[in-house]
Amino acid sequence: MSSLRDLVRPLLVVGLAAALVVPAVPASAEPTPAQLTQQIDKSSTELARVVESYNELNEKIKANKARVVKLQERIGPLEQQTEQSRADVGEIAVTAYKSGGLQAVDALLSSGGSSSLAERLGTLDTLTRQRQERIAGFTTTQRRLLDEKARLNTTLEQQAGQAKQLSAGKKRIEKDLAKLYELRRAAYGRATEKPARKAGSAANDAPAVSGQAGKAVRFAYGAIGKPYVWAASGPNGYDCSGLTSAAWRAAGKSLPHNTKMQWNAVSHISRSDLRPGDLVFYRSLGHVALYVGGGQVIHSPTFGRHVEKRDVDLMPPYGYGRVR
Repeated sequence: MSSLRDLVRPLLVVGLAAALVVPAVPASAEPTPAQLTQQIDKSSTELARVVESYNELNEKIKANKARVVKLQERIGPLEQQTEQSRADVGEIAVTAYKSGGLQAVDALLSSGGSSSLAERLGTLDTLTRQRQERIAGFTTTQRRLLDEKARLNTTLEQQAGQAKQLSAGKKRIEKDLAKLYELRRAAYGRATEKPARKAGSAANDAPAVSGQAGKAVRFAYGAIGKPYVWAASGPNGYDCSGLTSAAWRAAGKSLPHNTKMQWNAVSHISRSDLRPGDLVFYRSLGHVALYVGGGQVIHSPTFGRHVEKRDVDLMPPYGYGRVR
């Protein structure tokens, strides 16, 4: 028995020592700056898609508001026409009542005077037709008014639903953005980077480009160093499609504040046809930049960064477009 205890005792001591040396659950290592950067890039790309969806919804709301204004402009005259038609019909009724109705018909059909019976019947037919036309005009105008109001109500309902979606989307973006900035602080020590250049200092570096494209290019150079601000189109900050729409707005052209919509609004060109002022699209229409010549683009990159000039191949291009 003692020999068995002598054999077991060393094994227990060795097992206890091993338990003290090797922890039961390995401690998780902190992510490296490189790993944090990878997480930041992935989160930024995903959040940029959400922002572009937000921008698209915002553009649809703007379009709906414009439709509401146009519908109301059409409804105003229709309401006036309806009121006038209603007054006309009322006047017909009053006149018929005052003239005695059948007595007026008897007088019209009675013999005497220079008019023949056929002429008097023709006059009666004309009066009847005019009254019917005025009544029909009233009902047609009223029907058009009701149709326009129904369309307006449908548009307003769509607008209200979109506004709710917009509000919910904004809350989600702000929540995700807070997490993203915490990742940036962990990786780089601050939520936003320092701009490579002071905002506006590159305005005089713009190349000489003629026409409206030149105005767009000069605007983009003036925006270098300004911060990325989601859903913004200036003047203090921009997201990617906000910058390109603002640049072309300065040149007198209207572009929607959404990458996909901009792609649908431009003429598609080949890379060999690129010239300053054209748009370069990336990430399956998740990002857009303004071509400024010399193989360079100016773009608003992502959260925590600033408008910058980069090589056109900063990422694989999706396609190229020229503003019409």
